[in-house]
Amino acid sequence: MAVKKAPVGAHYGLRDWLVQRISALVIVVATLILFIALLVVEPQGFREWHAFVGQIWVRVLLMLTILALVWHAFIGARDIFMDYLKHDLLRLFKIVGVIIYLLICLIWAASILL
Repeated sequence: MAVKKAPVGAHYGLRDWLVQRISALVIVVATLILFIALLVVEPQGFREWHAFVGQIWVRVLLMLTILALVWHAFIGARDIFMDYLKHDLLRLFKIVGVIIYLLICLIWAASILL
């Protein structure tokens, strides 16, 4: 009879590992694209910055980057809490706190970009 172990901690799936790698790749590629675009455009004043960020492709790229960053941060924080916090209630409060904080950051960023 084989013993079936229940998944415990942060080490229970390829999906989260893959999401972390893909979100990191999205963040790096988007950052490089924006950096190169800023080198080409070189906005000096508020109006030039506003015009640059006002372009739809820049806003979409920034929102995609922020979404990837929020998802990446949540998975990383959750995995750390699951690995190192053994008290269930403390772990729950920490994870809920991170979710609330990241949602506030996401709403704030969306309100600026949209």
